[in-house]
Amino acid sequence: MPALAELRPPANASADEVLERFLRWVESQGFELYPAQEEAILELFAGNHVVLETPTGSGKSLVALALHFFAFGRSRVSFYTAPVKALVNEKFFALCDLFGAENVGLLTGDASINRHAPIVCCTAEILANLTLRDDSPPVDEVVMDEFHFYGDRDRGLAWQIPLLTLPRARFLLMSATLGDTRHITERLEVRTQRPVALVRGTTRPVPLLYEYRQTPIHETVQALLETGRAPIYLVNFTQRAATEMAQAMLSVDVCTKEEKSRLKEALGGEQLTTPFGKDMRRLLAHGIGLHHAGLLPRYRRLVERLAGEGLLKVVSGTDTLGVGVNIPIRTVLFSALSKYDGEKNALLSARDFHQIAGRAGRRGFDEVGYVVCQAPAHEIENRRAKERAASGRSNKRKVMTRKPPPGFVRWDEATFERLKAADPEPLQSRFEIDHGLLLSVLQGSPGDAGYRRLVELIALSHETAGQKSRHRRRARTFFRTLLQAGIVRLGPPGRRPRLEVDPDLQRDFSLHHTLSLWLVEVLPLLDREAPTYPLDVLSCVEAILESPRVVLRRQLDHKKKELLAAMKAEGVPYEERIARLEEVEIDKPLAPFIYETFNRFSEAHPWVGAENIRPKSIARDAFERAATFKEYVQLYGLKTSEGVLLRYLSQAYKTLVQNVPQELRSDGVNEIAVYLHELVRGTDASLLDEWQDLLEPARRRGIPIERREPSDAGADPRTDPAAFRAHLRNELHRIQRCIAARDWPGLREAIRNPEAWSDEALEALFAPFFEARGGLDLGPRARLAQHTTFTAEEGGRLRLQQVLCDLEGEDDYALLAWADPSAPYAPGEPVLSLVGLSG
Repeated sequence: MPALAELRPPANASADEVLERFLRWVESQGFELYPAQEEAILELFAGNHVVLETPTGSGKSLVALALHFFAFGRSRVSFYTAPVKALVNEKFFALCDLFGAENVGLLTGDASINRHAPIVCCTAEILANLTLRDDSPPVDEVVMDEFHFYGDRDRGLAWQIPLLTLPRARFLLMSATLGDTRHITERLEVRTQRPVALVRGTTRPVPLLYEYRQTPIHETVQALLETGRAPIYLVNFTQRAATEMAQAMLSVDVCTKEEKSRLKEALGGEQLTTPFGKDMRRLLAHGIGLHHAGLLPRYRRLVERLAGEGLLKVVSGTDTLGVGVNIPIRTVLFSALSKYDGEKNALLSARDFHQIAGRAGRRGFDEVGYVVCQAPAHEIENRRAKERAASGRSNKRKVMTRKPPPGFVRWDEATFERLKAADPEPLQSRFEIDHGLLLSVLQGSPGDAGYRRLVELIALSHETAGQKSRHRRRARTFFRTLLQAGIVRLGPPGRRPRLEVDPDLQRDFSLHHTLSLWLVEVLPLLDREAPTYPLDVLSCVEAILESPRVVLRRQLDHKKKELLAAMKAEGVPYEERIARLEEVEIDKPLAPFIYETFNRFSEAHPWVGAENIRPKSIARDAFERAATFKEYVQLYGLKTSEGVLLRYLSQAYKTLVQNVPQELRSDGVNEIAVYLHELVRGTDASLLDEWQDLLEPARRRGIPIERREPSDAGADPRTDPAAFRAHLRNELHRIQRCIAARDWPGLREAIRNPEAWSDEALEALFAPFFEARGGLDLGPRARLAQHTTFTAEEGGRLRLQQVLCDLEGEDDYALLAWADPSAPYAPGEPVLSLVGLSG
């Protein structure tokens, strides 16, 4: 049994006895408490809230452990929350080892493990939603890690909600960069009637040394390597800059031959199969890691693993690396001190600077950490040019200076010194009302109590009086729109409860996109009998999603290249070609309908404000092409943005299954959902592998597991007969696209029995069809379910017949195939075996 679980006191033990047992365990581990740790632990055991602000590596986790042990020893329920799943998962396993797996639970958006355990790990959003949907959840103690996210523009609400909804709970709020928190602590004291202790510590276990460099960055990196300051975290502020910097580092010899040999061995079994995989392998083999959100998750995890094993000397990443990623770093190297903050280019905030710089130096490994900042690249270059001219080494009489890039915000050594000394800025409240919050509260509280609870939340929020008044007005407006949309129903006077959420909505129905209510209102206006109905539903879904600019830009470039080639072939004059190219836009299916309905919607709902609809075709384009992820990336040249594409497709899938009401989903819509699900799962199996890594140890220990999202039941479509048939229809459509293009190698890749068919045999098989009917029609009618026949055979096999819709409309040829549901299955691998052609 783990040591801490072994030390659990009797149920009636005093706080002093629980504390004595915990300190005994601390001593047995060879730990010596820092003053800030000791102060925070004593305040917690005295029954107070604690706001803990100490540097990275100063033992905040041990203080959190003390609160978990206190709750465990007094039969109370404690929650641990963090901003990212990676950090939550890491903490889950660590607590399992200390308290026993039967005493620790995990909540995610997909499933729960041991959800009624006395210690529960989850993201901040999970806890916030839990407290909104249950006005009296079993939560006694809450550890909120990385609490500076309270001020995050997009996610800060999730850190504030529990402070408002859990008046009987006790909080430990932790971060290295909190700043002035008086406006938070004062409200927390009033709300909970419990004192708040502010514990601050400034002493780092691993001190930092700061340096400002005016040498080119490859020289800086070389000097750091030669002086033993690796591993180096090279900080960039865009994904493109991180990628370019990593590739530039290939000119620096960062590893010895022995180290490269170890890397080669470590990479031997890795499947880096996407278009960017070759580039990633070359970087890693050189001892250079690349880490940013534009990469596939499995590539990021590979970098984390290799860096954790000490195999990577340099990691080029974005500033988001600092949260939830356990990469050992001795030196943090800032390539710049300014970034785009979501509105404009600006200097880093003191909080951002300290949060990133704090990653330097590893407790137990390094005696000191290093924080190095580069001068602006153009200034370094200009300085070198002037030095060469002054020394007579340049033949040029006049020194040509390089201009700063557009939008450049200047920094210098004085900026660096100011950020070093500056305290983090005060955290700003990010409380906001939207349909998702309103729906969660209404679903959690029966009848009229839900709306009253929302009004109470607004009153309790950390907002000014003027802001609260605005929130109340928005809440009333949003409530009326939910009534008009039929999502909320108002019963006749005198009946209780008078207010209810439509019980026919699916369990995971969500309105967390700002424009999701437009989607709910507009979908019933589509013609369900039209062959394009499933695609039109998808186009409406895509219209409410954020636009991934890099993908749309590449789509536009591809469209222009195709048009330019066609115009050149037709002999179109140059001036006309240029004029026509300037008129090219991205594909916007259903755009007139989408814009017209949105304009009416925004007139009826003024709260929409600056929000706008964004018609586009990414998921639809991929589906219509029956493209694999790899094919789509190659088509548009997206290899450096694979993660961006994957994340967008994942959002499209989740929005389709969570925001489209069940009664509006046709078989064709479900077919699209299956396609997107398999595209995402099959592309990055590490998402599924990570989940299995969580489930298997839990299963072996007999811990109860409950899946929470049946629409995402795993990577194998055979678990659901309807999903399996949708999967087969998607495979049939991919085969038809290959036939239409006479792409016989591609067709052989798309079937399970390629050894049975040579390219010549396939050409001979389909030659009569092309001779008689000219070609295939791959439009919407080719997707109609009536063209696919499934016949069950003895032994469980399925025989399929797919009508080939031809250009002449005769449709008298059919593709024959079969599938064995019991055969081994791997995501991304074909299931269908080709039999032949009838007609």
